[in-house]
Amino acid sequence: MRRTDREVTDPAAIDAIIRACPCCRLGLRDGEGVYLVPLNFGFANVDGQRTFYFHSAPEGHKIDLLRQAKTVAFELDCGCAVTPGTTACSHSANYRSVMGQGRVRFLETQTDKRAALTEIMRQNTGKDDWTFPDEAVDCVAAFVLDVQTITEKQALGNEARMNARNLEGRISVLNEQIRAEEMNAEHI
Repeated sequence: MRRTDREVTDPAAIDAIIRACPCCRLGLRDGEGVYLVPLNFGFANVDGQRTFYFHSAPEGHKIDLLRQAKTVAFELDCGCAVTPGTTACSHSANYRSVMGQGRVRFLETQTDKRAALTEIMRQNTGKDDWTFPDEAVDCVAAFVLDVQTITEKQALGNEARMNARNLEGRISVLNEQIRAEEMNAEHI
């Protein structure tokens, strides 16, 4: 990485960035070109082994490329914003991004597919108490990407840091309001 001043090496910080991202893009070889596809995902880090979980229709171009792939590239980003400057060249970008490569494995059993779907729902909703009907599990392709290499880079200016703290504060207030409304609804 050229800009080592922006590199993040703390494993917990890398995992936190991944968990903050709304989608994961997979880069797949497609003949002489590249096929890039954004996907909802789940994520786990067990004893330092990072794994991404995905689901898809069981057939199609993406699935064909995944089955042929020896290595798959991935990219996630969040917190992207332009910090204006007084001149064109003094503008800058704030971001957090994670990139890497890994190998894909398809999951075949209902138990494994349910575990993957649960991780995807946990990433997207924060909850893990979902049920999945057998029919739904049977007609979905579920696969994991076992991470082999990973790098994380960020550029956050003072304004971006302040905005992140303000956003966290607003989210906290909204969560409290939702909890209060839920409690009021239970008492009605």
